[in-house]
Amino acid sequence: MGLKTWLAAATIGLGVATTVTGTAVSQEWPSRNVKFLVPYGPGGGTDIVSRIIAQQLQETLGQNFVVENKPGAGSTLGADSVAKAEKDGYTVLVLSNAHAVAGALYKKLPYDSVKSFEMATQIGTVPLLLVSSPKFEARDVKDVVAKAKASPGKYNYSAAGGVGTTQHFAGELFRVLSGTDIKHIPYKTTPDVVTSLMQNDTQISFELLPAVRGQIASGNLKALAVTSSERNPAYPDLPTLAEAGVPGYNVTSWYGFAMPAGTPKPIVDKFTKAVHQVLAKDEVKQAIAKTGIVVKTSTNEELTKHVASEIAKWSDLMKKAGIEQR
Repeated sequence: MGLKTWLAAATIGLGVATTVTGTAVSQEWPSRNVKFLVPYGPGGGTDIVSRIIAQQLQETLGQNFVVENKPGAGSTLGADSVAKAEKDGYTVLVLSNAHAVAGALYKKLPYDSVKSFEMATQIGTVPLLLVSSPKFEARDVKDVVAKAKASPGKYNYSAAGGVGTTQHFAGELFRVLSGTDIKHIPYKTTPDVVTSLMQNDTQISFELLPAVRGQIASGNLKALAVTSSERNPAYPDLPTLAEAGVPGYNVTSWYGFAMPAGTPKPIVDKFTKAVHQVLAKDEVKQAIAKTGIVVKTSTNEELTKHVASEIAKWSDLMKKAGIEQR
């Protein structure tokens, strides 16, 4: 056998072996419990959607999918834990917009927000709502902007989670695009924000839709607009901020799944396919829709590009808003 013939045969053999190995790996996975690591406390949108999908995946893939909450440091503690986990498909990070915000906000993270992960699929999107204090005499968004411009520095907006959260950045984007001088007041939790609004210590806030639906229904808060580029099915009569007087405004939080970089592609692909199958079920879509989250899936590559573009978007906002990296 000549050298060229031998090399060709060896290359074909290697390709067959790789294919067989990859197939075997994906067939074996999962053979034990898979952990969904949610980098936030229980009860939020990320946690709720994770649990809905986890229950369905147990039926689809025949193994338990267990949700574990690991809050802290703006989602970075959980992300770091997954980045350093075994590359075997048994630890999955539940991503949200906060992952991209952290990638923009922090100069040095113990991981790369894109390269340290094998992105699997996006699973949904959810807007924030611009809500106001019942004591704040603003009928709509244009009224808010007019009052803020008439009295620079007088009014405050509150944001849960402190500095560098999606809520904070949503408020800063509003300030930049509306040309208003409105002050950011950080709070630890959403209940703290609600209390500040009810007492009129702050006049407006940007909060994730699932977190304030109950307060709006009870009349404790007024909903003025959604932050996404399109209206949300949960509030079809509520205008977008762009429609209501802040052209170009668009903030949509999103959720997705990722595994540690280096996880075999056949496992990532099998997991992604199973998630897509689950999210295609009408009953699952309806269960998720009740939270205000809209199901949206993607390919691995699409999610990778999305995360990178979101980091760039928030980095640009930081420059315009004068927010320094930490």
